[in-house]
Amino acid sequence: MSDILNLDTIQDYNEFLGLETLNPLVGIVDFSDVKVLKHRRKRFNFYAIYLKEKIHGALVYGRGKYDYQEGTLVFMAPGQVGGIGDDGETIAPQGYALLFHPDLIRNTPLARKMKEYTFFSYEVNEALHMSERERQTILNCFNEIKEELRHNIDKHTRSIITANIEVLLNHCLRFYDRQFVTRQLVNKDVLSRFEDLMIDYFDSDKPQQIGLPTVNWCAEKLHFSSNYFGDLVKKETGKSAIEYIHFMVINKVKDLLLGSDKTVSEIAYEVGFQYPHHLSRMFKKITGLTPNEYRKQAS
Repeated sequence: MSDILNLDTIQDYNEFLGLETLNPLVGIVDFSDVKVLKHRRKRFNFYAIYLKEKIHGALVYGRGKYDYQEGTLVFMAPGQVGGIGDDGETIAPQGYALLFHPDLIRNTPLARKMKEYTFFSYEVNEALHMSERERQTILNCFNEIKEELRHNIDKHTRSIITANIEVLLNHCLRFYDRQFVTRQLVNKDVLSRFEDLMIDYFDSDKPQQIGLPTVNWCAEKLHFSSNYFGDLVKKETGKSAIEYIHFMVINKVKDLLLGSDKTVSEIAYEVGFQYPHHLSRMFKKITGLTPNEYRKQAS
């Protein structure tokens, strides 16, 4: 792990870039101010939002790589590793970044809302692709924060900057909603592959080996982050990912109830429940009937 540069503070990152630090807890980077960007993998201990418009090489992020397109936003949360690991450099890079330390928002309304911004846990290949109008909206938000950073720090600085960050993040939520809608054909293909994955799962011995399928397991098999997969399923079906998994589990149970003479306990173990009463509880919650009532009603 010695090839990874640890960046604990905004000042650490500014020193790496050769830039001045105006506020120890927040910064706006205009990469046109950086003559040469050295390639290095970095561990960020603060939030970072990148709009990079010119970069050479693939960004390494987590376990994958991503080639930037113009008008793309990538989000990083504290503790994540990103960067380019080829020991090269980019001459005259272009783009922008917003950096803010968790201490900036601690005990603020924004801190309580951060869990809503699930895109900070998306993989980089799930980045936000923006229209020119959306890109300009983000740049306007960056400029508002940059303008505030030019003022001397006073008792209003923190509340003004955190309010501007919240506006920016809310725009990103809106743009992601639009992205899910405009990629409906792709999303429906994902749901189709998800359903095929569930069919193959229950046709194998995996339920007996590892139990009920989890959101993390499904997302990994479909090559998504858990949060992106969950948000995609929610937008397409109105159900959370785990609700949709449970819905498909119960459909499999219905098939077994009507297509076999197996007991409810036998069916429960076959589809991955550790205890039969857990199946009965889930079945009644979803259908309004117990498994035996459903079997009797359908016979």
